Amino acid sequence: MATNPYNRKPLKVLAGLAAVSIALYGLLFAAVTWGDAQFKPKLGLDLAGGTQLVLAPRLVGNAKVSSDQLNQARDIIVQRVDANGVAGAEVTTSGGRNIVVSMPGTPPKATEDAIRRSSQMQFRPVLAAAPGTNQPVPTGTSTTGGTPTGTATGTATGTATKPAVPTATGATTTKAGSAVPGAFVRATTTPATGASTTPAPTATTGAATPTTPAAGSTAAPKDASDLAQITPALTQEFQALDCAKDGVLDGIVDDPAKPLVTCSDTGAEKYILGPVEVRGDQIKDAVAGYQPLSNGQPSNIVEIRLSFNSSGTKAFGNVTKRLVNLEDPRNRFAVTLDSQVLTAPTAQAAILDGQASITGSFTIESARDLANQLKFGALPLSFDLQTRDEISPTLGSEQLRMGLVAGVIGFALVFLYSLGQYRALGLVTVASIVIAALLTYVAIALLGWAQNFRLDMAGVTGLIVAIGVTADSFIVYFERIRDEVREGRPLRAAVDTGWRRARRTILAADGVNFLAAFVLYLLASSNVRGFAFTLGLTTLIDLLVVVLFTHPVVAILSSTKFFGGGHRWSGLDPQRLGAKTNRARYAGRGRVAMPATASATSDGSAL
Repeated sequence: MATNPYNRKPLKVLAGLAAVSIALYGLLFAAVTWGDAQFKPKLGLDLAGGTQLVLAPRLVGNAKVSSDQLNQARDIIVQRVDANGVAGAEVTTSGGRNIVVSMPGTPPKATEDAIRRSSQMQFRPVLAAAPGTNQPVPTGTSTTGGTPTGTATGTATGTATKPAVPTATGATTTKAGSAVPGAFVRATTTPATGASTTPAPTATTGAATPTTPAAGSTAAPKDASDLAQITPALTQEFQALDCAKDGVLDGIVDDPAKPLVTCSDTGAEKYILGPVEVRGDQIKDAVAGYQPLSNGQPSNIVEIRLSFNSSGTKAFGNVTKRLVNLEDPRNRFAVTLDSQVLTAPTAQAAILDGQASITGSFTIESARDLANQLKFGALPLSFDLQTRDEISPTLGSEQLRMGLVAGVIGFALVFLYSLGQYRALGLVTVASIVIAALLTYVAIALLGWAQNFRLDMAGVTGLIVAIGVTADSFIVYFERIRDEVREGRPLRAAVDTGWRRARRTILAADGVNFLAAFVLYLLASSNVRGFAFTLGLTTLIDLLVVVLFTHPVVAILSSTKFFGGGHRWSGLDPQRLGAKTNRARYAGRGRVAMPATASATSDGSAL
């Protein structure tokens, strides 16, 4: 008869399980010693209390928030604070306009900021750029991005305190009566002989004043990079903007279809940007990491790698194809987040594969936070923190203690049943449950460190139910062995045959349990997902223990005199089980097994 590989090498299987267990506990010890993990599992909101944040939408003028916007914002915040559904956070709406976020423990300020940021990433072409602080510009000098590049023609002299808008020879004018402020126009020509050094009649001595449009000029901008986007009002707003002032962008109206005057996130530059050409919802994925070097090794530069969906890939490719043919600064493509420019790189080639990389003043932690926000979507609104309160646990330590007591009682009942039904064999059941409990404990502690898993009362309930699920697997296995002994098989043969038959039943039962837990996890919300998660986790651990511990241990015990000889306290006594030892039986494949002798039964060498 073929022998199951677990019977041939049960000690190696047990050694493998011991190695896995030691590795898990070693990882936990290392995480506690050098990281921010802890030996005990993290508790959920209902058991440990936490922090409640009330967020109010930031509205401009008479704008109102719709229920759809509020519900969409709530769903996105849920993904940000509890993407896996195991962190125990609760997000609800209140009063028809506010969002209430309750989280276990005390979240860091970075987490609070990430929750209420809209994280609306957009891509806009740069129309103009200048230093972020309003510094006096020397008369007759023009700059690009704050760097002097030459002498502009047609600029005012004498009493002028700011460069005039270039006109006449070497002037830079636009359609529809708009103009580029002289402070950021690159001059590439020299004054013509006899050129006037006074402003042209159409311009005054101030960069904020646009040129006068040609009579009857009504030409519309050709694209988002067309300088016709810059109106006199935008020019004046740009000249007045000082990025060094606090709150200078508060209340900014960010209309994707219109140009935008804004600052970089560091305040070093200010911009006039064209309309949005690639939207945040066209981002398919965002991943943070270290930018690789040419040899494939990671560098110390933190980047966010973006991939776009099909429409985003097409739009991004079309824009970069246009920008590479424009002069500086109009060949730059600004990446804005919440109306501020993260970076505005120069387009050096058309990017047609929908893959982009953003680098800037990121740390790896801030880059990962931003990547997660982009991945989970942009809030339809920006929110301000209205109140922040500490909240007490709704159940508390008393309920946790009662749950643990219930678990101990359940374990005691299983222990007593196993000893009464299976005698000494029942000790294998108890040992298996203890091994499963130790593996579950370290798994929950590690998940608390790695995935912020929080154990709430629903999760505790799932652990208690797991005791019965685990015991059920052992009962199926032991009953299969006893059935084989009743048929007259020696114990070693009964262990092997019983395992092959029980394995299918155990796999089917655990598969149904795991499928139910998986479906419940997907469809449920809030703390019900904690129950589903722990039920699924313990089901997998049950399968691991019964394969790598229970079966090898029983295989080893079947070779001992106490169990293999059928001692009356072993739980496998053939006489007590009513074994059919006095007649031949069918052994399969056309074979008939004769009644086993006492000696054969003792050493298990014959059928």
